[in-house]
Amino acid sequence: MPDKPVAAGKSSFDLIDVQKTLPLLLPDEGGTLLDLACGPGDYSLAMADKMRECGRVIALDLWEQGIAALRRTTAVQGIANLEARVTDIRKPLPLMQNSIDSSLLATVLHDLEGEEQGHVLAQLSNVLKGGGLLNVIEFKKVAEGPGPPLRIRLAEEDIDRLAADCGFQKVQSAEIGNYNYLVQYRLVQ
Repeated sequence: MPDKPVAAGKSSFDLIDVQKTLPLLLPDEGGTLLDLACGPGDYSLAMADKMRECGRVIALDLWEQGIAALRRTTAVQGIANLEARVTDIRKPLPLMQNSIDSSLLATVLHDLEGEEQGHVLAQLSNVLKGGGLLNVIEFKKVAEGPGPPLRIRLAEEDIDRLAADCGFQKVQSAEIGNYNYLVQYRLVQ
């Protein structure tokens, strides 16, 4: 992955059913939600809005311009519970162990090289609290519609294997739009 992410500036947020998806992503009682490779921050902003009274969002991305724009948006809109940081998620995450309640990888996993996928999920297993949630949104493994080439799309079973190898147990899956699905896991280690 180059310094500028492959899909920099693109977001799947406009392709999903937001009313159905957001409640699935948010921790039950507030806490801290981590949005990895957040891109322009569409998911981060929506989640921070829903969590204003009871939690915060940490948004990480390698794309410096995207993080700068997200910081400007939070300042202009007075969003105090969203922290945006420039971070390469392929490297050690700059977070304390057991400090995150829920995490999101929204249409990111398919852009990581094979070993990087497992590495990122292993890092999440370190920063998530026991029982913490891993939410993965991906493009359906079909040839039509928007999204990445079919050859790099991930089937739900592919993500299940990666997650299980890192100590996650599947909680649920949901179709959240014509082209996207969400799979949710709980850390059981």
